[in-house]
Amino acid sequence: MSAPSAASRAASAEAGPLASTPAALSRLATGTYAMAQAELRKLRHDHLDIFTRSVQPLLWLFIFGSALRHNRALSVGTLDYRAYLAPGVMAQAAMFIAIFFGLAVIWERDVGQLQRLLATSLPRSAIVLGKAAGACVRALVQALLLLAVLAATGIAVKWTVTGVLGTLALLLLGTAAFACMSMLLAAGVKERERFMGIGQLIMMPLFFASSALYPLKVMPGWLHVIARVNPLTYEVQGLRQMLVGVGGGGEVWLDFLVVCAFFAIMLAAATRAYPKAIL
Repeated sequence: MSAPSAASRAASAEAGPLASTPAALSRLATGTYAMAQAELRKLRHDHLDIFTRSVQPLLWLFIFGSALRHNRALSVGTLDYRAYLAPGVMAQAAMFIAIFFGLAVIWERDVGQLQRLLATSLPRSAIVLGKAAGACVRALVQALLLLAVLAATGIAVKWTVTGVLGTLALLLLGTAAFACMSMLLAAGVKERERFMGIGQLIMMPLFFASSALYPLKVMPGWLHVIARVNPLTYEVQGLRQMLVGVGGGGEVWLDFLVVCAFFAIMLAAATRAYPKAIL
């Protein structure tokens, strides 16, 4: 009896994110839900973290945005620069949450929790997806608070049901992708201090070499090329198109496609690398 059981656990652990059988998909969904519930329980006891992270995008919006709102180089027609900036700081704040989510993987390895998780019958992809869901919940709460502030202050955005829902969907997809990238990084880094340094090294260029703060047209040629291959640029352009009505070219489907592809690649890579985190 023990051999088939071990084989079954091994088969479950090797199930990838693209598993096609109903049983494998059911195990993936169940495992993801269980991991997401565990992350949500952590969130319910961490109100201070939600508050402090929610302040950061407001500082960008009302200090940085107010300081540069009359800069002609950054103006987009008659649009208030703060409205133009809002999708960018929303994506940036969510990315900050996701990038440092890998710290939890390093902490779990240090206390032995990661070893216990990988010894269960949960597919590795379910563990990665469940943890990414925890980052998505934090980003969603932060985004809803930011949208409430935009509504209260009268900053002009497009308040349509499809626009807001599409904005939140794309934001969660991008957050999950960056959370998977963070877990991929954490699988190869052993010290939390080193992880934070590498995370900063990755995060800041991604942020500044995107359209989060300024239109692509004001960038020099070399930076424009980098921005065009930066997944955060496409996430921001999609958010901006749906929430404000301006974007890269109005092709929201392309923005979704690029972010979906980025998420699929990061999910597959993180799932494959996750067991290395215990070595």
